[in-house]
Amino acid sequence: MSQVGTAAQPLRVAIIGAGPAGFYAAESLLKRADLTVAIDFINRFPTPFGLVRDGVAPDHQSIKAVIRVFDKILSDPRVRFFGNVTYGVDLHHHDLVAYYDQIIYAVGAQADRRMHIPGEDLPNSYPATAFVGWYNGHPDYRELPLDLDVERAVVIGNGNVAMDVTRILVTPPDELAKTDIADHALERLRASKLREVVLLGRRGAAQAAFTTPEIKEFGKIPGVDVLVDAQNIELDPQSAALLEEDRTAAANMEVLRGYAAQTQHTQARRITMRFLTSPVEILSEHGHITGIRIERNALVTDANGSQRAQGTGEFEVIPCGMVLRSIGYRSTPIEGVPFNEETATISNIAGRVIHPDTADDNAPTMVHPAEYVVGWAKRGPSGLIGNNKPDSVATVESMLADLPNLAGIDDAHRDPAAIVSLMQSRHIDFVTVQDWKKLDAYELDRGKAQGRPRVKVTTVAEMLEVIRG
Repeated sequence: MSQVGTAAQPLRVAIIGAGPAGFYAAESLLKRADLTVAIDFINRFPTPFGLVRDGVAPDHQSIKAVIRVFDKILSDPRVRFFGNVTYGVDLHHHDLVAYYDQIIYAVGAQADRRMHIPGEDLPNSYPATAFVGWYNGHPDYRELPLDLDVERAVVIGNGNVAMDVTRILVTPPDELAKTDIADHALERLRASKLREVVLLGRRGAAQAAFTTPEIKEFGKIPGVDVLVDAQNIELDPQSAALLEEDRTAAANMEVLRGYAAQTQHTQARRITMRFLTSPVEILSEHGHITGIRIERNALVTDANGSQRAQGTGEFEVIPCGMVLRSIGYRSTPIEGVPFNEETATISNIAGRVIHPDTADDNAPTMVHPAEYVVGWAKRGPSGLIGNNKPDSVATVESMLADLPNLAGIDDAHRDPAAIVSLMQSRHIDFVTVQDWKKLDAYELDRGKAQGRPRVKVTTVAEMLEVIRG
């Protein structure tokens, strides 16, 4: 019998999830001249590209340019796309194991971290995942009951997603109308009464996780003032020393000091940035948010020499009508795949999926045969889109190292048509690359007519109507 991965026995790979990490894994496999491979993307929505489509802010079109690279991968004759197919519902773990030599889980981090404070689940208190999905046209969040008939919102978090959320809330709708923001979001933002967004960071200004381009963008939004209290960004000696080692932190501080030096605040809208604060309760009356109680923090040095925030016992209430938390994403368990609840990732070593019992140092490493993971589900929700590339390449190296010992699937399932027949027998209304290209062209044409990059279709039913129409 020929080794799997040769012309006589092509390697059949399923990639669950069609986001950046999955595409980078496919690219790495396709580049191997010594490998004969056939790749099937299996994706829940009819639209590929994951966070590039549904997560990148609409006013950051340059970041979305990576789609051109992904488009080339989708056009490769060795690659197929099966959209509108939900893993665990339409196709199951036992199906994939039977029809593919190797499986890559590129499922991302779909859930959000919680604050675990009273009032967190009140109406108009949402995770950033929901708000980002809402303005990007993610089908799950199309009907988010967001109330923008409020004058002040509080955004909790200091990463780039928190910055995106804040920026979208106060950017003039006429500016957003030049982007691919979802039409329903643009319409609601035009009617928004919001005048201020307060951005809260748990630690100090030197420890903030946002990047310098993001903080600089605040100062370029038409009609928006940025307020920073100079006393709130004063640094303790250890934080000041951090600036000597961390160029990003130093550049961020320079921008923040520039904002703090501005004394004229005459614009109609404002962003107020505050550090060393933690939310402790979201307040309400008659079911409506009225404010958020925060505790002021101080930085203390722990046993490892790291600085962490500690409450001082001083409290304050910020009146507001909306709260958005942006304190991190987390992966969720999927059918048949070992999951580490502590790290909220798929259990793995070097991208190889492992059984949970390998947590015992004395136990031998038990690898889940021929199953792998990439991206945030592998390493946790960190880094930019490009950080997925070396991560995916590393997992592919593990896959290739395992090939000599790979038994491969039964010959009866090796024909690429076999999985198609299975889906047809289950009446799964799957979407192909050609179908996606039809939808893509439709969105681009609508955008062109309005002078925009694209106008997104935001419900699966309408997507399928366009495709089948």
